[in-house]
Amino acid sequence: MALTYTPDTHNHTHCPNFALKGMDEKKHSLNDFNDSIALVVLFICNHCPYVKAIESRIIQLAQEMKNQGIQFIAICSNDPNDNQEDSFKNLQKNWQDKNFNFPYLIDETQQVAKDFGAVCTPDIFVYENSNGTFPLFYRGRLDDSWKNESLVKKQELKEALLNILEDQPLPQEAIPSMGCSIKWIES
Repeated sequence: MALTYTPDTHNHTHCPNFALKGMDEKKHSLNDFNDSIALVVLFICNHCPYVKAIESRIIQLAQEMKNQGIQFIAICSNDPNDNQEDSFKNLQKNWQDKNFNFPYLIDETQQVAKDFGAVCTPDIFVYENSNGTFPLFYRGRLDDSWKNESLVKKQELKEALLNILEDQPLPQEAIPSMGCSIKWIES
């Protein structure tokens, strides 16, 4: 497990288009979410301890924000040959067992991760819907204590989403997310 941090990102990039199969066996694309106020894109996986530690918090926050027009999606771009926990079958089982309340997609070619510039799990992007376009609003961590929920004092992702709902800019620079590196397919 190699600890990786998300790089700085300029807030003028837009959400790349995608069309990926979900754990629900359906195709999902960016156009499916045009009615949302914002789109939270999470690059996650099954095996990463950083993701495992925050997974229930992500599901809870997605549920809380769903009725406010904020859509979450998760994408796994890891090479399943690197770790079988990240195979479609195992991702689907985890998605069902944990009752994810949002689409979880698989990026088998890893092109979508490359298009986003995703580097680790979790890698968290928030795009604000601006007349059908999705400029990047936030890229950073979930909160200030990935390992221990009881020590959380600052919920950065939630604060960013509330700023979108209140039509406010981010109050400060985002702190990068950290986690396991994406497991790239070896050529």
